[in-house]
Amino acid sequence: MIDENILLVTDDEDVAETVLSKLVLLRESDSIAVCDYKMAKRILENPSVSIVLVHECENKDKTLKLIQSIKSAEYEIILLVNDYDQDFILSAYDLGVSDYYSVKSDSYEMLIRTVNCFKSRSLKVRFARDLALLEKLDVVDEETGFYKYKCSRELLAEFIKNVKVQNGMFVILLLDESCKTRFSADKLSKAIKKSTRCDDVVSVARGGKFYIILPNVDKLGAFAVVHKVQNLLGSRLIVRAGVCRIENKSFDRLEKEAFAALSEACQTNETAVLLEEKVKTLDDWLDDEEKDDKNFKLFKNAYNNKLEKVIAPVFFRLQKSYEEKLFNTKIDQYSDELQSVFQLKHGKQESRLKITYPGFAKIIIYITHDGLDSPENREISLNLNEVTQSGLAKIIEDFIKEFKKSVKD
Repeated sequence: MIDENILLVTDDEDVAETVLSKLVLLRESDSIAVCDYKMAKRILENPSVSIVLVHECENKDKTLKLIQSIKSAEYEIILLVNDYDQDFILSAYDLGVSDYYSVKSDSYEMLIRTVNCFKSRSLKVRFARDLALLEKLDVVDEETGFYKYKCSRELLAEFIKNVKVQNGMFVILLLDESCKTRFSADKLSKAIKKSTRCDDVVSVARGGKFYIILPNVDKLGAFAVVHKVQNLLGSRLIVRAGVCRIENKSFDRLEKEAFAALSEACQTNETAVLLEEKVKTLDDWLDDEEKDDKNFKLFKNAYNNKLEKVIAPVFFRLQKSYEEKLFNTKIDQYSDELQSVFQLKHGKQESRLKITYPGFAKIIIYITHDGLDSPENREISLNLNEVTQSGLAKIIEDFIKEFKKSVKD
């Protein structure tokens, strides 16, 4: 058993003497013990050790195996090298070392790097203590370390008030609808954790969504995080993300903008969409923050006007027109605030054109022909100002032609 908080592991007595002469610590409470490779694991059972200096031996693989075997959250590991070897040092970092310096380094460099590891260790201890408290208060999920949904809105609203966060991005991320049957909350959570930094903030949201605050990151940085998550998940699970800039916006504003971008990503099958690039150009219905509610109501009123003046009249006119042309075919159509449907049925063949309003600046037209798996089954996304009587009539008439062809086939 030892009382020292720094352990030097080396099989070379000359190296031990050199390091002890150079590493003059500032705190009286700091002291160094020395042991060889064989005794390292046994001595590290002592909880007082905070820093482990591992000196490379002649067999570098042996050094890497020792690092791998003693890696622990209880202390920081510093690699002590004889000469600079990039591949060897990178391999050691992959195994969990916190830093490195050379036996030939000046005493001040050894001191600075060792003190920085003490600071890192102190932060980790404080973080672990705070995390344990948050878990006890049921604020943080124990498995993922993410904030729980029940308190996420209040917490995220506080985070975005931070000056350092203003120059950052807000992301809403979820799995694509096509992957719901293969949904893996554990796998997605691990991918997000591996793709985010310690100062990023992640919260669980409803419907399998995750809210992510990325401080001091631009569009490219945010997209890089989303694409890294996608790469970690592989091809079987597909993610969609809505992204927007934080820049002095309220949480409600950010949530609304990110949802708008997320809707665009889902409609266009893109991995990630930045609001200002696409969604904000759609009639500019998202303007200034103080006008959000007014703009949303104006857009809803505009949609209802299209429903009354364009969609419903075109549906009715084409139903009456084709009832006399399509023999033995039943034509049904109806429109309400949620959806508008134009449906054709002939024997076992049934085709449907459905218009939905997702709550943003577009409408989506879904065309399906039962029994067909071809380009005829598709989605059409239109800006609200593109919905005209002649344009909609053309889409429906093309849909009727496809139906007639499927009946003949």
